[in-house]
Amino acid sequence: METPLTPLEFQRRARTLYPDRECVIDGATRLTYEQFFARCDRWSSALQRLGVRKGDRVAYISLNTSSHLESFYAVPQIGAVLVPINFRLNPQEIQYIVQHCGAKVVCVHADFLETVEAIRGSCPAVEHYVALEGAHEGWHDYEGLLGADAGEPDRPEVDERSLLTINYTSGTTSRPKGVMITHRNAYMNAVGTLIHVSMSCADRYLWTLPMFHANGWTFPWIVTAVGGTHVCLRKVDPVQAFRLIRDERVTMLCAAPTVLIALASASPEQRGEVPRGVRVLTAGAPPAAATIQRIEGEFGWELTHLYGLTETAPFITVCEPRPEHAGLSLEDRSVLKARQGVELITSGELRVVDEDDHPVPHDAQTLGEIVVRGNVVMAGYYNDPDATAHAMRGGWFHSGDAAVVHPDGYVEIRDRFKDVIISGGENISSVEVEGILMRHPAIQEVAVVGLPDPKWGETPSAFVVLAPGATLTEPELIEYARDHMAHFKAPSRVEFVTDLPKTATGKIQKYVLRSGRSAVSTQ
Repeated sequence: METPLTPLEFQRRARTLYPDRECVIDGATRLTYEQFFARCDRWSSALQRLGVRKGDRVAYISLNTSSHLESFYAVPQIGAVLVPINFRLNPQEIQYIVQHCGAKVVCVHADFLETVEAIRGSCPAVEHYVALEGAHEGWHDYEGLLGADAGEPDRPEVDERSLLTINYTSGTTSRPKGVMITHRNAYMNAVGTLIHVSMSCADRYLWTLPMFHANGWTFPWIVTAVGGTHVCLRKVDPVQAFRLIRDERVTMLCAAPTVLIALASASPEQRGEVPRGVRVLTAGAPPAAATIQRIEGEFGWELTHLYGLTETAPFITVCEPRPEHAGLSLEDRSVLKARQGVELITSGELRVVDEDDHPVPHDAQTLGEIVVRGNVVMAGYYNDPDATAHAMRGGWFHSGDAAVVHPDGYVEIRDRFKDVIISGGENISSVEVEGILMRHPAIQEVAVVGLPDPKWGETPSAFVVLAPGATLTEPELIEYARDHMAHFKAPSRVEFVTDLPKTATGKIQKYVLRSGRSAVSTQ
């Protein structure tokens, strides 16, 4: 007998085994698993009273709150499709996504009510707007709808290949694309993650990662699957993060490298006492080895690097530890942990291929594109058959990431293909140069791009954010770079800035740096 592969199965299990365990902490709100899922059921019933039916889209624009967490169960258990929207997008991008996905209901946190109210007139297909917190004239009140006695929701049978969520890409160079994730995709990612990352009901997970970001890397379901505790952090603030880690006895968190840098760069006064032994998963961009050294060496935390994309639900590789790594120095281990690693057991097949789609040799030198096929690959882009066909050509999903394969089979991303610098006919990995520059103690964050050069075509240029209180000059950094890498890879110019341009999910916008609209200069 087979049953559908769906993360809703984790809800059934947790409710059965852990009804009295603490499920969610959100400020003063503390809910057991039974209390949490009772609220999910009431919200499912409320959505059905609003006319939401199987296949309808329900959009959310929210911080990391308990009500946002409820959406990952209440919406799909009635057969509807959840659309978590990045709250950092501008009003026009939000309007486009709401219209493109055809949302029937839009649920909004108090911080974004005015933003969404301003675009209501441009979204005629939306039938209901719900204020998750706060209030606005003409909007439904979330808690008010939740409090109405509506009985049990109608739960249609789940098809594991039906849509669970639509997650929109950041759209830095084109319109955002709606990634269609199925119940099966999310289930396989969650199970695969748990195979490689040990968790139990004793774990207390801090929500430093936005829940909207690739479904919070499926951790709304992963933490529930093991009966752990969700600790909500509404905004990434190092002081608040360290306080919750101490006070709520946090054991695990996920964070993109930009968040890791923020935590590692916090002053001793901001950090306070830092508990040791916290497990950290990082993904979203290749982390610098220097950042890993800070997290593991200074904090005594254990970091695991994973790689994937929104289109792969999201994880397809993990930099798994092996016995032979145990004897390495912290520096050497950090360099190895910065690699993307090997396939997850459940993610499917991954290759790095050349222009003719032939696998590249495992020589740590030959550059190719990461392609993948398997159980976590999206169903396609919503209402975009051309983009789907291009991404899925040849029966493989094409990532656009340029990588090499080491002799031990570990994949290492060297760049996005569009970010590879070609100087005098030599290919230069901006990620490699950034990783070396990040070892300089005065540097907090850096981005390297190729800028035009009359002799070489283009040469590396570095945009640098200094650590608080640090000083560094352009000649000093160029000399440091030439001492630590081949001279042709060293930046030919350095610009010191107060911040780097980033997408709404924290990725550095290198196309902005190349255009000359870089960031805020300190000079």
